[in-house]
Amino acid sequence: MDVSIILGLIGGLGLFLYGMKLMSDGLEKAAGAKLRGILELFTKNRFIGTLVGMVFCAIIQSSSATTVMVVSFVNSGLMTLSQAAGVIMGANIGTTITSQLVAFNLSEVAPLFLMAGVIMVMFCKKPMVKKVGEVVLGFGILFMGLATMSGSMSSLRESPVIVDVLSSLSNPVLAVFTGFLITAIIQSSSVTVSILLLMAQQGLIDLGICFYVILGCNIGACTSALLAGLSGKKDAKRAALIHFLFNVFGTLLMMLVLPFTSQWMEGFFMGISGGNVGRAVANTHTIFKVVQVIVLFPLAGWIVKLTYLLVPGKDGEDEKEFELLYIGKKNVFSPATAVVEVTKELEHMGQLAYTNLNRAMNALITLDEEDIAEVYRVEEHINFLNHAITDYLVKINQTTLPVEDAKSIGGLFHVVNDIERIGDHAENVADAAQQRIDENINISKVAVHELGEIMEPVNKILQYALETFSKNNREHVQEILEIEDHIDHLEKKLQQSHVDRLTQNQCTPAGGMIFSDIVSGLERVADHSTNIAFAILDE
Repeated sequence: MDVSIILGLIGGLGLFLYGMKLMSDGLEKAAGAKLRGILELFTKNRFIGTLVGMVFCAIIQSSSATTVMVVSFVNSGLMTLSQAAGVIMGANIGTTITSQLVAFNLSEVAPLFLMAGVIMVMFCKKPMVKKVGEVVLGFGILFMGLATMSGSMSSLRESPVIVDVLSSLSNPVLAVFTGFLITAIIQSSSVTVSILLLMAQQGLIDLGICFYVILGCNIGACTSALLAGLSGKKDAKRAALIHFLFNVFGTLLMMLVLPFTSQWMEGFFMGISGGNVGRAVANTHTIFKVVQVIVLFPLAGWIVKLTYLLVPGKDGEDEKEFELLYIGKKNVFSPATAVVEVTKELEHMGQLAYTNLNRAMNALITLDEEDIAEVYRVEEHINFLNHAITDYLVKINQTTLPVEDAKSIGGLFHVVNDIERIGDHAENVADAAQQRIDENINISKVAVHELGEIMEPVNKILQYALETFSKNNREHVQEILEIEDHIDHLEKKLQQSHVDRLTQNQCTPAGGMIFSDIVSGLERVADHSTNIAFAILDE
């Protein structure tokens, strides 16, 4: 075989793979945040979820990326396994759009897309235009790669070695395994089916055996999600298994039917494809997926239940004392959902700080030593989260995030710091409680009442702030500003009241000092709460 043929195939495949990645990544960066919002909003119903998954995957051109994103959502608690099942099924249909585009053979106009993409990437300053340019450039590179591969494959028909090797694929099981192996290595069923389509067009492989290779490709496409799920929580593993089981059951279903209908199917697909074998391969890929979804959709609930048998137990049974719930080494990483996961982790950190502040204030009054010890333990947890989340933010800031998500990274760094400072104020209150015990310091009933008076609006503004931050809405914005002003005035009033009591000998200097410090600390908690609320709020 001529070396130039091999080099042409390798070069064409390289261009094709790079074009696919550039196009998929570009789409995810340009529209990832908006698409993610759609995915979150319209997946409550499994049927709607299937349609959304189909459209979503057709847009970003990657079932692997879609499924990894879904696994990430399940891992973050934003999507149930039942909802994930519908999206995954839809994604399996959406991924066939790539082979349909390839079948139209747009190689002749590829240079136009290539040049347009280069101009947008190199000469346009707006980030969004550059991302769209990457999509257009990827599209052009993809079809340039196809043209190169197609030209090289036309020469392979004259090679007896290649003809003999491909003729050995007459065994259906071997064909399925070949499709699985190649797709597992390349990590894209769309790429494998596209190569298969070119081979069929050049007469290197029969349409009948293409059926079985396509089935193998479907199982091989699960490897990305399975690998992502392995490092996630149990529900993330189950979501990845839904993808795998759907494709395995779908393949077994078609394997049972094909031996009796293969010849009829060849005639049917060639008929609806106008005699074009390339289009017949693309249509086979699409229709096989549609049939599998129609048959397995009613059984989705059973597939979800089966994943619980395969991955038994609950999260947290054998975990360390301090663990990240949504991000970190043990969880799925997807740039498209990274900011969502950080937000969930920060919400969890914020709730810990809120609870710990109230626990510390209770310990200050009741002098419960168990509460004081628990405040210190939770503060260690908050400090752990502070370092871990900050490290994660540094990591994702070095990756290419969707444009809208990238804008919020700076604000997220500030939120971590503000929540950590609230945790420190809770620890300061616990220190004061311990001081009261050690030095037998008394606090007057009036002071206790006044601490409760300021604690009520502080609790309210902190809860409103966490809700505003996690949901990114303006529902409580005006109330937050009003409460902060109220707390500022209340702090001044209570400090003056404290001075009056001191001058009238109604409290001890030590007790008065504790009161003054805590009131000042609570006022600063309100300031940190306001910072949290406005950190990433849309303008």
